[in-house]
Amino acid sequence: MTNLALIATGGTIACTTVRDGSLVPTVTGAQLAADIDAKVVEFRQLDSSSITLADLDELIGVVNEQTARADIDGVIITHGTDSMEETAMALEIFCAGDTPIVLTGAQRSYDHPHPDGPRNLRDARELALSGQPGVFIRFGGMTIPARGARKQHTSDLRAFESLRVPDATPRLQPQPLAPHPVEIIPAYPGAGRVLVDAARTSAAGLVIEAMGAGNMSGDMGRALADALRDGLPVVISTRTPYGATALSYGGDGGGASLRSLGAINAGAFRPSQARILLAAVLATGTDPAEVFRQSPDPKRYREA
Repeated sequence: MTNLALIATGGTIACTTVRDGSLVPTVTGAQLAADIDAKVVEFRQLDSSSITLADLDELIGVVNEQTARADIDGVIITHGTDSMEETAMALEIFCAGDTPIVLTGAQRSYDHPHPDGPRNLRDARELALSGQPGVFIRFGGMTIPARGARKQHTSDLRAFESLRVPDATPRLQPQPLAPHPVEIIPAYPGAGRVLVDAARTSAAGLVIEAMGAGNMSGDMGRALADALRDGLPVVISTRTPYGATALSYGGDGGGASLRSLGAINAGAFRPSQARILLAAVLATGTDPAEVFRQSPDPKRYREA
């Protein structure tokens, strides 16, 4: 007899095709777990794009309840792929311990002629029973650590990649994330200040999906300068697929100018996981600058 818990949250792995041709989560955790012998927690039936910080708060509590049980050796979470990287990061911060925690899902629906969910579930079961501590995504034959995980393709069965973010994830005592909303705001050439100014009225922090190594338009940079002077935490990430941000350019929209006012370098974190990490440190009263600490930002050029 195995000692696994399966927490079902919905996602494509639980979707079937309804009359209008759309995919809707209809399959229960008990149906998904039929072939892997797990104790089921029916948590949600959601598209993962709809998961809120309040949902994450509740999920963190459920996962910690399961990992605290002496009769549970591993936890599997079935989850939609759209926000799996965010949930994995939250669990890494608040739930990581000695018990394997494995997220999995599918790119093809439960009723697809060739579904990928059953294989992913079997692989997740094997990893959850391995005794390897940590939080992982097991998907498409790959094991991806939670820290640095990212969905890299909309439909390929090998949906996720690892950005191998250096250092270690802080292990924090759970505190509610929902009261600390963090907004992600994209930068683009000529972006104005309207989105930043609007977000300042309700956000607890901002993550900027900057261009290149951490830059944006002058107007957007001036809006962020005002937000920083008001004490709003700002983390600067990038829309570029690979490489770390380096806040090294001057000017009103340059990363170095904003860094001098207290903006934080996301390093190798992309906006999705930077948002969760910033919300977590705000919820727990942890210093964001310490958690996101990077090597010195400015580019170094060797003399000829």
